[in-house]
Amino acid sequence: MKLYYAQGACSLAPHICLREAGLKFDLEKVDLATKKTSSGADYKAVNPNGYVPTLQLDSGELLTEAAVMMQYIADRKPESGLVPKAGTMERYRVRELLNFVSSEIHKTLGALFNPAVPDGFRKIAEDRLATRFDVLTKKLDGKQFLTGGNFTAADAYLFTVLGWAPYLKVSLAKWPALTAYSDRVKARASVQAALKAEGMA
Repeated sequence: MKLYYAQGACSLAPHICLREAGLKFDLEKVDLATKKTSSGADYKAVNPNGYVPTLQLDSGELLTEAAVMMQYIADRKPESGLVPKAGTMERYRVRELLNFVSSEIHKTLGALFNPAVPDGFRKIAEDRLATRFDVLTKKLDGKQFLTGGNFTAADAYLFTVLGWAPYLKVSLAKWPALTAYSDRVKARASVQAALKAEGMA
């Protein structure tokens, strides 16, 4: 497999999952400004959307969208526990969390990367994030990770997007539980290895 990624982008989440699962994979960095890969290829020929991540399977098929590829990775190594067994309520809970992170945290925070975002929009986004951060804090009450004691794909995803907050000047000071959670996730060997491979550690 090959993961097309950009440093610090949401592609970090499936990158972490690949390492958690112990799967063999290659990395190819994408310059999102020029849409060129580190090998000089035209990234839009790989993924017409022009954004990361893209996972090239051993068959040559391509998967896009971080939440989907994390489920694919988990199913290649069920014993990793990244996504629980099919048909179980635990699996639906992890999928519920993946969708929540994607639609409520990723997209709201991600919009703030646009330098043209007006102050009014930023206020709306920050208010929306505050309510979502309150929900996450309650979910984490008494838990090491989002679903309890087991690290899942949802944790890889939430860790990744929460990491954007400092760069976007979104303070997490009111939610110390989220900061402590991020620190716990960051300490994992898979996370450290992924951050190092992407030049962020």
